Amino acid sequence: MTHKLYITLIAVVFLAIAVVFTTFPRSVYSELEKRELKQFPAFTPDSLWAGTFTSAVSTWFSDSEPYRDHFMTLSMWLKDRQRLLIGADEDNVTFHASTDAQPAATDPDPAAADGDELDADSMAALQLGEYENHVDAEENAKIANAGIIIVGTGNKVRALMAYGGSATGCVGYAQAANHYKEVFPSVNVYCMVIPTAVEYYCPEKARKATRPERPTIQNVYNHLAPGVKAVDVYTPLGQHADEDIFLRTDHHWAPLGAYYAAQEFARVAGVPFRDLSSYERHVVHRYVGSMYGYSKDISVKNAPEDFVYYTPKGVDYTTTYIDYTVDKDFHITHESKPYKGRFFYKFKDGNGGAYCTFMGSDMRVTTVRTGTHNGRRVLILKDSFGNALPGYLFFSFEEVHVVDSRYFLKNMQDYVRDNHITDILFANNIFKAYSSYTYRNYVRFLHQNGQLQNSKPATEGKAPAADSTHKTPAPATTPVAPAAAATKAPDAGTPVAAKTDTLQL
Repeated sequence: MTHKLYITLIAVVFLAIAVVFTTFPRSVYSELEKRELKQFPAFTPDSLWAGTFTSAVSTWFSDSEPYRDHFMTLSMWLKDRQRLLIGADEDNVTFHASTDAQPAATDPDPAAADGDELDADSMAALQLGEYENHVDAEENAKIANAGIIIVGTGNKVRALMAYGGSATGCVGYAQAANHYKEVFPSVNVYCMVIPTAVEYYCPEKARKATRPERPTIQNVYNHLAPGVKAVDVYTPLGQHADEDIFLRTDHHWAPLGAYYAAQEFARVAGVPFRDLSSYERHVVHRYVGSMYGYSKDISVKNAPEDFVYYTPKGVDYTTTYIDYTVDKDFHITHESKPYKGRFFYKFKDGNGGAYCTFMGSDMRVTTVRTGTHNGRRVLILKDSFGNALPGYLFFSFEEVHVVDSRYFLKNMQDYVRDNHITDILFANNIFKAYSSYTYRNYVRFLHQNGQLQNSKPATEGKAPAADSTHKTPAPATTPVAPAAAATKAPDAGTPVAAKTDTLQL
């Protein structure tokens, strides 16, 4: 009798699962993963014959399962209950039982070793300050999905991206800035490499899971040509590490961290800068960012934070956008006409897309004309980290132009000339700066003809070759990092790549 009841119960459970997965509405968007889910493929006889149609149907069926986010959350909770303590006596670092091999540091970058040898001027480059973790150095840590380090417990949990770059890498990023100075000798060119949270908050017990970022950043600044000004944000961020300068549940820095970076840039550029008393403080409560989906660790979801941002007071400004439309492979298929919009987007409490507060999207060219009249016009070449910078520069420049490293069709030489740009700032986080796609794109911008893309973009596949007159060595290994910030406003999230080794910021 007991066996019959057990068999009946199991049969009912499997029948219920079958009914849910075959008859309930399919999921179309994952708030957890911040991406659109697979759609049912279009049928053609050729695709059926080639077998791609049935393969695509299988992918659609598994990717768009009903209640996908609920099932994933349940899976994360179960994994958290099953976590396994490894080497407790030796390291006291907790790893998930289902975790793959621990993240290994990459080999030294042989391509970077072929770069220019440092001359006397380079050796006299700006020297970064030292930083020692005094915030959570003694905290325990666990390695979650994709090598993400989870630090702390309760409402203080912090998720960190492990860095795998070489101390001799990232030379191409410096060379791209140098090349811009060659092309625009009368324009002030600045180079900023933004460190990530792991540099400041990784406990000593988990240091073997990541590499230090300071040597890589120093290497970039050592390779800058005379006339290209380094902007050291590593040091001021370290000086304010006990403040909320990085988000705990997202891979981006916090707007407060961008404020200190903008302050240092303004100092180097010799332009005015206002302190936070000239800004209005706003808060999005119960924010959980991208690291919940990437880490697949339920403790991140259970530790929401305040997303705090600042809007300038007492300065007039207008924002103009040119939007790009992209297809499913992120090819740019259309460029809009310029139109006016708002710079700051407002999000409700609990919205996981709040980092899109600034400009709402990466897929656009932004121009802000301010009430400041000093003849200075800055162009910021950035990734999603750079989105938080422009809002602090409305008191510093009469125009602020923003271009994303992935989405730009115009010819850069024409753009700089036509807009009377006086200052160019490279502002990219260290993962993006390390990527050969990024600096090759920046060089390509100088010579492209403004035509719509008909090949794969820089975010995947092989990047367009750099200008033949200025070749840049490609890193042997690009550090792994989560994907870029949201591409839609106001409710878009972060597209998640299929494999962790292709994720971009």
